[in-house]
Amino acid sequence: MAWKTLDEVDLNGKTVLTRVDINVPMENGRVTDATRIMRIIPTLRDILAKGGRPVLLAHFDRPKGKPVPGMSLAPLRAPLEAALGSPVAFCGETVGEDAKAAIAALPAGSTLLLENTRFYPGEEANDPEFARALAALGDIYCNDAFSAAHRAHASTEGVAHHLPACAGRLMQAELSALEAALARPERPVVAVVGGAKVSTNLDLLGNLIDKVDMIVIGGGMANTFLAAQGIPVGKSLYERDLADTARAIMERAAEADCDLILPTDVVVAREFAAHAPNMTVAATACPPDAMILDAGPMAVARIEGAFARAKTLVWNGPLGAFELEPFNMATNAAARAAAELTRAGKLLSVAGGGDTVAALNAAGVAEDFTYVSSAGGAFLEWMEGKTLPGVAALNQ
Repeated sequence: MAWKTLDEVDLNGKTVLTRVDINVPMENGRVTDATRIMRIIPTLRDILAKGGRPVLLAHFDRPKGKPVPGMSLAPLRAPLEAALGSPVAFCGETVGEDAKAAIAALPAGSTLLLENTRFYPGEEANDPEFARALAALGDIYCNDAFSAAHRAHASTEGVAHHLPACAGRLMQAELSALEAALARPERPVVAVVGGAKVSTNLDLLGNLIDKVDMIVIGGGMANTFLAAQGIPVGKSLYERDLADTARAIMERAAEADCDLILPTDVVVAREFAAHAPNMTVAATACPPDAMILDAGPMAVARIEGAFARAKTLVWNGPLGAFELEPFNMATNAAARAAAELTRAGKLLSVAGGGDTVAALNAAGVAEDFTYVSSAGGAFLEWMEGKTLPGVAALNQ
């Protein structure tokens, strides 16, 4: 762990440029899900408690380098203030004299929210001049936006080269959980990799084979692996042109002594719809006019057995068409098994990715996992073994 935490930096009397992710869903100017706001509150309260002045850098939507009134951060001032329980001011600029004046006028114990960083073309271009303009506003840089750390933008990477830098509490929690799960895990380690396509998970599978002991493959991906073995998959979603790739992954896993766990039985239906008539068959017996929409009970039992043998679990992607009942059964059952082992202190469980979080919430177990990442792309790139610019910049 080369990066510093808030505990290692003197914040008293300092202006702390704090990069946060408050790119929250909104309807008619109102926040419909405040999860991302709530997750940054511990960082802001700690900065305030240590005598610092938090000045927030954040983006919203994709204005493409120019001001778009409907993408202003102004409507987030009040929800932030309500969540924080202390005054939050807003400045309609991100850099320049107006921003400097707003910071100078900020009373002790208050927080300042600057305008959308993406209103400036220098943000996404990681323009050095824009990064220096941001740095000129503060004394210390704190990155609490792991979910944006895979982007080399001025407010996530460039500014860190000009100020003493540290990780906020959410960033610290994300990095600590991921390092415990993949960098220095307690073995055996099992990974769940689900989702529709092998093609979008090639880097992920390639990285995991060398780092984990077992990989559970679910969703449409599993169909491609079954088909690659000459097993008929009917009308199921699968990638015919990736059969050779799937076979190569299986061979490499065998060489690395990594157990690939594919479904032994499956739930099939003749239409992709909730409550469609369905039946459970052996994985080798999908009817020609049916499609595989979930793993079967024998497959789930095997997955639960893998969890029971493991000490660490990393989960990305559902096992079936979890958004359609009853094809969420395998995902729900496996998630509840992992949650029970976690509650019993037998398993460290880390999960992330949009569909994964939605699936765990639907199963009612997200709170029981050791850590559920709020990041999507950044979580996936970390699992793929890629360097995240926003994290690398903290390690200087």
